[in-house]
Amino acid sequence: MCAKKKTPDFETSLAQLESMVNQLEQGELSLEQSLETFEQGVRLTRDCQSILADAEQKVQMLIQQNGELKEAPFSLPEE
Repeated sequence: MCAKKKTPDFETSLAQLESMVNQLEQGELSLEQSLETFEQGVRLTRDCQSILADAEQKVQMLIQQNGELKEAPFSLPEE
C-alpha cells in the first residue's frame, strides 16, 4: 500500500487558504471562529512556504552545471 502524505499538496492548501480568506472577508464568522480560521491559515501559509522552498531548492539543483549554480530566468512558453 502507498503511504498517505501527512500534509496536503500545494494546490489543495492554496485553495483552502483562498476559501478561508473569503470567509474572513465576508465578516459573518464569530470572533472565535475568525481567530481559529486565521490560525489555520497561518499554518497552511507556512506549509505552502515550505513546499515552495523545497521546490526552489530542487530547481536550483536541476540547473546546477559543472559544479556551479547557473541561475537562469524563468519564463513561460509563449502561446
